[in-house]
Amino acid sequence: MTDAQNGAGEPELSGKVMLYKNPKPLSLEAHSKLGLKNIERPFGFVADSHVVPLTVQEFGIASSSLPIIFAPDKKTPLAVLGARAGLNSFVDEKGFWELDSYVPAFIRRYPFVFAADEGNQNFVVCIDEQADMIGENPDLPLFVDGKPSDYANNAMQFLQDFERQRRATEEWCDIINKFDLFEEKSVTFTPQGENGEAGEPIKIADYVAISEEKLNALDDAKFLELKNTGALAAIYAHLVSLLQWQKMVQRSLRTAPPVANA
Repeated sequence: MTDAQNGAGEPELSGKVMLYKNPKPLSLEAHSKLGLKNIERPFGFVADSHVVPLTVQEFGIASSSLPIIFAPDKKTPLAVLGARAGLNSFVDEKGFWELDSYVPAFIRRYPFVFAADEGNQNFVVCIDEQADMIGENPDLPLFVDGKPSDYANNAMQFLQDFERQRRATEEWCDIINKFDLFEEKSVTFTPQGENGEAGEPIKIADYVAISEEKLNALDDAKFLELKNTGALAAIYAHLVSLLQWQKMVQRSLRTAPPVANA
């Protein structure tokens, strides 16, 4: 789940997680002098990310700020942060997040992350040692008097909550797959010339979304079955979020012209 290296008495960890450079298991021995520091660009670590994973519990609040789509392979929900690859249009030139816009939990948990061992039996709290906001002489230490600080304990509680939400999201996606509601879609932008004439449409992205047509085509028995799973609220939040595409394109235009990014 992370690329943390195996240490003495620690489970072997594998894989990689978006945003993290060098996650290592949190320990008093290795991190007693470290903690969170105030830095000039607090969201600089995500300035180049145009999508991040999103949990289903976030759909409602996130839908008012950004489009919610799904990865084509595992159907993982994704928050769209920019209309082109390598551009997060919510992070300004000073490295701050746009005021009053939603910050996904995947970003808020950084620089902490849960890592699973090879058998997914145990979880280890890891911290990205190369995170810009982690260093010595911190404003918020990781350990105080040889024990995890309130800051570290709160971060670990957040990770536990995030893991529960991640698993609930997988179960929700399984329901959508069961009812065969996903479809491939695309979003385009039509530039306007100096005289107001429409230019050639530019494809911004191909993505996977829930089909409103398929949803409406369910017979009464199927729709009731779907309703009873509790999945409808998130479905409708996702569909509403797609109305944010136009705003997202305009937001990205203020930074750079849009280009196709599958």
